[in-house]
Amino acid sequence: MDIKGFTSAISQIAAEKEIPQEKVVEIIEQAIATAYKKEYREKGEVIKAKIDIKKGDAKFWLVKTVVDENTAIFLEDEEESEEDIETEEGKVRYNPKRHITIEEAKKEKKDAKVGEEIETELETKQEFGRIAAQTAKQVILQKIKETERDLVFNEYKEKENEVISGIVQRVEGRSVLMDIGKVLGIMHKEEQIPGEMYRPGQRYKVYVLSVEDSPKGPNVVLSRAFPKFVSKLFELEVPEIAAQTVEIKAIAREAGSRTKIAVYSQEEGIDPVGTAVGQRGTRVGAIISELGGEKIDIIEYLEKKEDFIKNALAPAKISEVEIKEGRVLVTVPEDQLSLAIGKEGQNVRLAAKLTGWRVDVKAIGKDEIEETAEAEEAEKEEKEEEEE
Repeated sequence: MDIKGFTSAISQIAAEKEIPQEKVVEIIEQAIATAYKKEYREKGEVIKAKIDIKKGDAKFWLVKTVVDENTAIFLEDEEESEEDIETEEGKVRYNPKRHITIEEAKKEKKDAKVGEEIETELETKQEFGRIAAQTAKQVILQKIKETERDLVFNEYKEKENEVISGIVQRVEGRSVLMDIGKVLGIMHKEEQIPGEMYRPGQRYKVYVLSVEDSPKGPNVVLSRAFPKFVSKLFELEVPEIAAQTVEIKAIAREAGSRTKIAVYSQEEGIDPVGTAVGQRGTRVGAIISELGGEKIDIIEYLEKKEDFIKNALAPAKISEVEIKEGRVLVTVPEDQLSLAIGKEGQNVRLAAKLTGWRVDVKAIGKDEIEETAEAEEAEKEEKEEEEE
């Protein structure tokens, strides 16, 4: 095997495969070590190689792990393994080709410690047989493929829970396959916005729901229905949310239909709702457009639970909120009942998801409202008189 031939190809491999040059060098070193072991050493040994890119030559070492005679198990006539074998007690079965006792190790290195690796330099070889060279080639191809897969996996793992752009590649059954760069992501039916039609060539923003490794490469699951997809769109569209000047406290969504989002800010002079909506609704309008017309209610998050629940039921006007035994009883005027409940119960359902409370709504008549208002006014006057 021509070492110089391999080293001259390093830059080309690194560029073509988008692998760091140092990683390519590491792969070639592993391949050369495998070839050296195949040609000149024995099965079971651990061989390390180091190549000099400038000179195009290589050095080799025999590597042995230091073990303690008191904790290692010594067996006679046992078949030697390519790997270290541990017993149920956590003890290592001693293999003279892979291990060296602490006593022997200290003869070569005075401060040797158990678990440390002792390297013994071997004679440098430049010529390798056909079988060894073929083995090295297989190692290089395999390692490059594994490295490519690992780099792509890590790249998309870092994008998990973020929004990226994708182009519809094809539709298979009820799932959509999208080109998201180096891999195809999959968007299952339950992660699609109901009513959206996906055609090859269309570009969409998608939420990276999960990234799992597999023998064929990373399995990237995408979503446009996940509630946090809307949160991330607000981060992209509203600088104050990205900078956490305005915070998204809660979100409830029924994809394709309606979303409620609660925003909050501790900064004085900042209107969190107005900031999220944008001048003339430009910011929220861009998000609604991306979601295909999905309605978005932006409400202010308030620390007082009763007030937050009132906001969550917007646009309905609430007369009274009573919290007891983990449930919320909301009283509204008769003409606000249908608005509070919403079409097919959607408004109250989203409010419950947003606040985390079970919400029950009841209506009161006009006469009851007037009586309640008079009672509140009388109570207010009584307090004022006491203060005077």
